[in-house]
Amino acid sequence: MNHPAAPHAEERASPTPPGPTPPGGRARRRLRRRRDRRGVALVMVLGAITVLTVFLTELQEETSTELSAALADRDALRAEYYARSAVNLSRMLIAAEPSVSAAIGPMLAIVGVRGEIQVPIWRFTDIFLGPFNAQLVAPGEEPPPGAADGSAAGGKNLGLTGGGRFELKIVDEDAKLNINRAADDIAIQDQLAVAGQLFALMAPAQYNPLFEERDGDGQFSDRTAICSALIDWADPGDQLFNCDLSANAQGSTGAEDSIYQTLGLAYQRKNAPYDSLEELRLVRGMGDDFWATFVDPDPNDPDKRVLTVWGNRKQGINVTTASPQALLALTCSPNLVDVATTALCNDPIQMTSFLTVVSLVQGLTGGLIFPSAADYHAAMTQQEGKSMSLGSMLGQQLKAMGVEPVKFKTSLKSMQRQGLIGNKTKFLSIYADGVVPGNKRETRVRIHAVLDMTGAGKLSEPGGSGGGGGGGAGGAGGSGAAATQDNYESLVRSNPAGTIIYYRIQ
Repeated sequence: MNHPAAPHAEERASPTPPGPTPPGGRARRRLRRRRDRRGVALVMVLGAITVLTVFLTELQEETSTELSAALADRDALRAEYYARSAVNLSRMLIAAEPSVSAAIGPMLAIVGVRGEIQVPIWRFTDIFLGPFNAQLVAPGEEPPPGAADGSAAGGKNLGLTGGGRFELKIVDEDAKLNINRAADDIAIQDQLAVAGQLFALMAPAQYNPLFEERDGDGQFSDRTAICSALIDWADPGDQLFNCDLSANAQGSTGAEDSIYQTLGLAYQRKNAPYDSLEELRLVRGMGDDFWATFVDPDPNDPDKRVLTVWGNRKQGINVTTASPQALLALTCSPNLVDVATTALCNDPIQMTSFLTVVSLVQGLTGGLIFPSAADYHAAMTQQEGKSMSLGSMLGQQLKAMGVEPVKFKTSLKSMQRQGLIGNKTKFLSIYADGVVPGNKRETRVRIHAVLDMTGAGKLSEPGGSGGGGGGGAGGAGGSGAAATQDNYESLVRSNPAGTIIYYRIQ
């Protein structure tokens, strides 16, 4: 049987003749188009999520930064006012010193300490001002007896709230070598006094390497050059001062040169008193080594400073509270002794023994080394009086340690009259740190205030307990007279809390 022939391939591949499309074909095309668009919505969603994530991340970072900055500003402001509180409390404590010294005077007389004594109560800030600082009881601990609410020492509204505290250090500026004395150029005596103390401070042999290398300006400067530069910056004259205090040395070596311009510095000598301790860095030859050795050995302990630009220019170093290094520089000054024949100023062993004994006594007495200038004179000359004073007892201790007695050029009264030694404190530096603990950080703000107690009225005087000019008026004249152009300074200085002459927030 013959079958019909199969259609050719061309006929099988021929398109469907035109005509109405069956319903099944349209459904298949829609399905095909739908399959081609599959995943577009997912891509769009992922893209939107990515954009939103970036936006939210930036927003969160910006918000976190602003929050951190706001918290930092808040803590810095709190720390600043904690420090301000410490400064005000310090002024209150210092104003009470005359009353405390008058009360303790009779008790000190029993042990042989006679005369007008100034008790350095500023060295005991932890005892006197502790109740005003942070709470003495931590949260969750048992309060001490008498402190039912856990407040400081049982008092109400004492101490700081919010977890902050202050750290306080009061430094006696009159117990240091005052470079600004060189600014009082009357009869060159003040410059000679500063030069002698500076040279004695830098004289020990252990400091030789410091002056054998290049200084902060790349020059070679010996002790005389550095000493002269420090004095020439402050003195008002236009003559170079010669720190060589030998008998054949001249007081001046000619007109001030242009060393600052030669070094390429954009300033000249100031020829005026130093305004701050940091100004010493502008003096030629001042390098980091010299600064760390003589100016500021320990920034965390300003009491170790030996130099200052504040203090009573008419009085020498306060021997009552001076540091051992300052006392050694004072004693070995060419203005007081013949350095070449004084064993204490040439023998390193005797220097070490002197520093050790004085440091020990200062630690035992809370900083009160010599109650008076007479005690200092008796200790250094190792005099044995009829009654054993603190000075004579310290002199015997120095003798037992092998320190030879010192022979001064002039009498004690002459040294006091020339302003070479003193025993009073009128200028004090208050270093107050406000501390606010935070999350993984601690905010600190330091306030350095220098207080001038010259002419300050007593708290017991009429009007003396007031602040500013009003309280000072009664303290100065006792009549409450109004301030005028002529008496304004005396009225302000009569404030029992003193006058702030330097104020810096760090």
